Amino acid sequence: MQVTDTCCTLVPYFQINEGQLDAFKALGPQFVAKTRSEPGCVHYCFSFNGMVAHCREGYDNADAVLVHLGNVGALLGEALKLASIIKLEVHGP
Repeated sequence: MQVTDTCCTLVPYFQINEGQLDAFKALGPQFVAKTRSEPGCVHYCFSFNGMVAHCREGYDNADAVLVHLGNVGALLGEALKLASIIKLEVHGP
């Protein structure tokens, strides 16, 4: 049986700047609210380990990823004033 898998996953890891943990965490609900209305978003959540944040994101396909990036671009810019991306995993077909 042939199965066509179009699912794409993004997994960014952020090193949060000293003294910015609360400000970074405050952006989480804003990211979730913006993402909630996106077509093709399967899952989206943050977790934290000390000063490192991890965002687990899943999308139906690459087009949904592009919609998401356009939707959260300005908010991501704000997050990057508070943290640096130290690792980015992208998985897809």
